[in-house]
Amino acid sequence: MCLCTVGEVVCTLAEGEHVSGVTVMEGMIYILRDKERDQVEVYDVNTYRLKRRLTVPNARRFADITSCDHYQYAYMSDPIGKCVHRLDLRGNVKMWRVNDVPACLSVNIVRNLLVTCRDVLKIKEFSSSGYYLRDIPLHDSVLNPRHALEVCSGGFVVCHGSRRQSDSSPVHRVCKVSADGRQVVHSHGGQPGL
Repeated sequence: MCLCTVGEVVCTLAEGEHVSGVTVMEGMIYILRDKERDQVEVYDVNTYRLKRRLTVPNARRFADITSCDHYQYAYMSDPIGKCVHRLDLRGNVKMWRVNDVPACLSVNIVRNLLVTCRDVLKIKEFSSSGYYLRDIPLHDSVLNPRHALEVCSGGFVVCHGSRRQSDSSPVHRVCKVSADGRQVVHSHGGQPGL
């Protein structure tokens, strides 16, 4: 994995298994690898030196990682287990069910976890403790949502589309949807390859 600054490679981290996601928390870089043990590698953000490896027990597969500096949690989505794993700075893990296939994750301004669920065209919101708060159903034109961010002005920015044969989408774009998710306010992109 490479770390770049203004187009210049400043450091290359150790080679290894596939990287499922990267996040930064408390001056450390958390790299999520999809493997059986030691899935989370923690590097110092200044020296890029490996500080420790953490194992997430009962994890089946990973799709993404995000973090919350306020609560000092890293969250990882597990699409096979249909759950989210929460890791604290001491290495303690908590898991909760999403009851749909989670894709990408983000933390909103009120420090809740947003889980994009592409198969059901929803964003699910959970508290930092894993309590289910609400579903945000997305407009029917938002096919295969991949990642969603809540914006301060209200609503969500969602990237969506897929090139996989099994669920190929006619449209690949980034769009802003209303706070209730039911209306596309702005969109950028279109047909693949255009």
